[in-house]
Amino acid sequence: MNDALRSLLDLLDLERIEQDIFRGQSRAALVPRVFGGQVAAQALVAAGRTVPADRPPHSLHAYFLRPGDPGAPIVYTVDRIRDGRSFTTRRVVAVQHGQPIFHLSASFQEYEEGLDHQTDMPAAPDPESLPTAAEMLPRHLPADIAERLVEARAAVDLRYADTPPWGTVGQPRAPRSQVWFKAGGKVADEPLLHVCLATYVSDMTLLDSVLLAHGRGGWAVGDVVGASLDHAMWFHRPFRADEWLLYDQESPSASGGRGLGQARIWTQHGQLAVSVIQEGVVRVPRG
Repeated sequence: MNDALRSLLDLLDLERIEQDIFRGQSRAALVPRVFGGQVAAQALVAAGRTVPADRPPHSLHAYFLRPGDPGAPIVYTVDRIRDGRSFTTRRVVAVQHGQPIFHLSASFQEYEEGLDHQTDMPAAPDPESLPTAAEMLPRHLPADIAERLVEARAAVDLRYADTPPWGTVGQPRAPRSQVWFKAGGKVADEPLLHVCLATYVSDMTLLDSVLLAHGRGGWAVGDVVGASLDHAMWFHRPFRADEWLLYDQESPSASGGRGLGQARIWTQHGQLAVSVIQEGVVRVPRG
C-alpha cells in the first residue's frame, strides 16, 4: 500500500463524536476547496457505520451545497430515516463553520436472490498496457501542474484509455471517455470501504466527457471553471476497489452553464458493478 492510499484510508476512518455524529478531516485539492469525492465518500462512511454490516449500500443521491474548506474538519450528522426488514435508509448532512456544505441520502439492502441481467461491457484496452498517470500527464501538461495532479491522485492507479481533455484542447471529439482505476495497494476485506473508495474516485473524471465535446482542457488548464452539483450512484454487484475497474463515461447534454455526465463501472471480468450520474457547473471564463 502506498503512502497516499494509507492517507486516504485515514481520511475515511471518521471519528465518532456522538452516536450518529462523526468528524472527518480534509486535505488540499487542486482547487481551493475540498474535493467532492472526499466529502461523498466520508458521508457514505458515516451512514454505513449506523447500518448492520450485512446491509451494503445499493444507492446514494447527493447534492453539493457549498465549497468545503480544506483547512477545517467536517462534521457529519446521520439521520436514521428508516430501518425496514430488507432496506435501511440514512440521510447525512455535512457541516462546516455552522453551515451545511453537502447532503446525502443513501439506501442499504441485505442480500437477496432475484432476477439478474446486465448489458454488455464495452470494449476497452488492457489496463496494464496503458501508461500510468506519472508517465502520461507530463506529456500534455506543464511540469508543475502535472506534478500536482499526479500527487492529488496518487492513492489511485488511474489510467486513461485515450487522450484526456487537456491533451486535445481545441479539438472537439465524441463526448465519451474511459479510464481504468484501482486503489494503490491491497485494501481490507470490508465491502463498505470498497464502495466508499469507488465513490471517491467517481468524482475525478466524470465530467471529462463534457469537456471533450467542446475541445476544452478543463480545470487543469483553466479554460473552464466548474464544480459538482449533484451525484447519484447505484451499486449493482459486489466489487473490489483494489482490482481493476473500468469507468466508461459519456455526456448526453450540456446547457445553461451545466454539463451532465453518466457512466458505468465494470469489473475486469465484465460484471456491471455501478451506475453513476453527475451534473456539474461547467462555465467558460469571461475574458
